[in-house]
Amino acid sequence: MVTSIAFVVAALCAGSMGFAIQRGATCTVAAVNEVVNKLRFNRLIAIVEASVWVTGGLLIAQMLHLLAKMPAGYPVNYLTVLGGALLGLGAFINGACVFGAIARLGSGEWAYLATPLGFYAGCLSLGTLSTASAHHTLDYRSFVLRAPTSVSLLFAAFIIWRVARPLLTARPAGSGAGVIQRARQGIASHLWSPHAATTVIGVAFLFMLLLVGTWSYTDVLIELARGMANSLITRCLLLLALLLGAVLGGRTAGPSGSTGVALAQVSKCFLGGALMGWGSLLIPGGNDGLLLVGMPLLYPYAWVAFVAMCASIGTASLVQKVMSDRTAQQRMERR
Repeated sequence: MVTSIAFVVAALCAGSMGFAIQRGATCTVAAVNEVVNKLRFNRLIAIVEASVWVTGGLLIAQMLHLLAKMPAGYPVNYLTVLGGALLGLGAFINGACVFGAIARLGSGEWAYLATPLGFYAGCLSLGTLSTASAHHTLDYRSFVLRAPTSVSLLFAAFIIWRVARPLLTARPAGSGAGVIQRARQGIASHLWSPHAATTVIGVAFLFMLLLVGTWSYTDVLIELARGMANSLITRCLLLLALLLGAVLGGRTAGPSGSTGVALAQVSKCFLGGALMGWGSLLIPGGNDGLLLVGMPLLYPYAWVAFVAMCASIGTASLVQKVMSDRTAQQRMERR
């Protein structure tokens, strides 16, 4: 049973995650689109970096004997690839992955409320098939949980360097109130860059992992669909804290205004959410669980599924780009 103090801290961490997701516009779809359209990997590297931070935190926690039982991995098979592809296709149709949907909600795009509803419906509709499919856990411990102390110390040194570097290099010239204002603006712009925002996400998730165990909001929806009641109230409250954090991030980011709820967008969000639910059951795990649990533990199935997800999004984006260019060319020829 989670103590009240541990839960309050975990809820604050969940809210911080939601805030960072919204402010950093964290989304795998946006990251892959940046690769396809601009040949830039900044956002994609930033997303993977969240996994690196969790990995390092797990190494240090293991060294200090603070880790509880970690989830087991799963074998890599055709369901892993198929699930990743469905996860990517659903995210593309939705216009955002499960992280991106939280960011959109925080920005006042209320049509994205249909995404978790669609995810839940997808888990319900595919529940029988998922139960029947063999998701046998692997009988070995992650390398992260067996790493020597020297690896943990190396990552601790990396943390010190990473935190200290921006403070040492950011020295605005001048003095007085103007310097303080420029320093605040510089810190704010750095803090919510994609790399820094995913760092906040990774660190906040790590604290939640130590306080309340393995948690991701897609797992909550999957458990709701399966009728599992293990700490479900606590998990649902953490999900609420995540959403409230995202909304707070949107409200404090400046005037953006809520967008209207169009039936077409709601339908796309629901369908995309359902496909992501199907993919998450087949892998198993949503892309938040893959990024923050499976990939940090260096489980091959999580990395394969994430690559399949990115490939699916990238393929769909390329097809859309080619069709859009062809349509534009045909219009020019008609003129």
